[in-house]
Amino acid sequence: MVAEAGTSVLEGMPMGFLQVAADWRITYVNAAAERAFGRRRADLLGRSAWQAFPGNEDSLLGRAYRRVAATHRPELFESYSVARGVWFEVRLVPAEGGRINAFFSDSTARHRIQERLAVLARVSAELADTPDAVQSLSRIPRALVPVLADWAVVTVLDDDGRPRDVGCWHSEPEMRPVLARYSELRLGALPATAPLVRSMHTQETTPVTAADVHGSLPPGEARDLQRRLATGTGLYLPLLGRGRTLGVITLWWRHGRTPDAEDLAAAREAAERIGLALDNGRLYRLQAALAEELQRSLLTQPVQPEGAEVAVRYTPAAEAARVGGDWYDAFRSPSGAMTLVIGDVVGHDTAAAAAMGQLRGLLRGIATYSDAGPGEVLRGLDAAMAQLSFPTLATAAVAQLTREEGCGATMVWSSAGHLPPLVLHPDGSLADPSPWPGDLLLGVDSLAARTEHRVALPAGSTVLLFTDGLVERRDEDLDTGLARLRSTVAELADRPLQELCDEVVDRIVHGRPDDDVALVAVRLA
Repeated sequence: MVAEAGTSVLEGMPMGFLQVAADWRITYVNAAAERAFGRRRADLLGRSAWQAFPGNEDSLLGRAYRRVAATHRPELFESYSVARGVWFEVRLVPAEGGRINAFFSDSTARHRIQERLAVLARVSAELADTPDAVQSLSRIPRALVPVLADWAVVTVLDDDGRPRDVGCWHSEPEMRPVLARYSELRLGALPATAPLVRSMHTQETTPVTAADVHGSLPPGEARDLQRRLATGTGLYLPLLGRGRTLGVITLWWRHGRTPDAEDLAAAREAAERIGLALDNGRLYRLQAALAEELQRSLLTQPVQPEGAEVAVRYTPAAEAARVGGDWYDAFRSPSGAMTLVIGDVVGHDTAAAAAMGQLRGLLRGIATYSDAGPGEVLRGLDAAMAQLSFPTLATAAVAQLTREEGCGATMVWSSAGHLPPLVLHPDGSLADPSPWPGDLLLGVDSLAARTEHRVALPAGSTVLLFTDGLVERRDEDLDTGLARLRSTVAELADRPLQELCDEVVDRIVHGRPDDDVALVAVRLA
């Protein structure tokens, strides 16, 4: 029992206090506990705690009581009262005679703050997953619901200004298919005067009622679904980025639930973060498109010689700046030989692309002026880089194909640290792998020797030169990648050259290479 001297202290505490005996009978309840429980102490004293508070015996609270009784060690935790809709911070302290003293205080406000902060942290984490925020917005409504609203829809404006819903979530599982269907239909049914459209145009937060939205929709499935979903009030929060409207969040609360000022502040903060991420994503897409266009402008279309077909491909790295140092080239030498070039400057940025453009131009100039063989062209390029103090490293392979009388051609090639060509015979078989590694890469020693290799190519032969992005993987050795390429090319041997190149790139890197991929191929008629 509580001593009389302590009774006045317990009664004056703002913190709730409850004491249970070893047999779980409630022996003391102070005034603060009465207010917290919404129960008179006369209705609780002398009763079993499990009878006085049905459902607690197997709850988190009940299990904690039994642990304290068994271990005689205090515990501190949070517990949620469904009946009161309140979070309590509970401290259980063992006392003499097997009694347990329970101190508890309303921690709802603090818990709500923590929940809101967790929402904002999750929103930021989702947006940080990718430089293009649109890809992660489908998961954003799950971060907002149910803490900030009962259901939510995220709408973005495409680059051409058309709105589309990219994600939705409802707190009630049985209503999620309803919301998903509503999200599919609603934008196509909304007139220009609808509150959602008005919110995007005015860039202002727009509170709405079910009647407002219902009245803006024409009769049909979308309005019927909206009637099932909208039982309370809603809010449209524009997603703004540097003064531009990039989308809107729809938040809705069921009848009887009203968001407080802190909920609305957290929702606005989330909208601001999403808007900024969307604008960063927009700028990222513009810059990536510009960078890729720059890269492709440097990689001109190849010359198509008589009696042969040339195909080229370039795929930027999925996670890089979509611009880098890989290049291909195909042109005629003054002697009439077909010259194929593949190269890779170290780096994955605009500096690498700029260096690539200069090296490509230098090599073209040296080859067309000197009409020299591949080894001498590479030696001349290395010497020019040294003379011009060109501060970069690169690999390159040059192959010259000279038509022979009758049919076929002779290929002479040389490599500066680059992977050797792959030769596909007319009958679909592959030539034995060429020696590799090649000579020293460019930019290390301008006096390095350059070795030439000679290969006879009958009519119908195909030659592929490629950069290492096609075959290298972070989690496997190069030999595995080269074997995969050879197997793929052999399987596609009977395909037309353009189709073969497309399929090789698609099957091996699936459109998302770890590194830039450049490919130049020639097939003799």
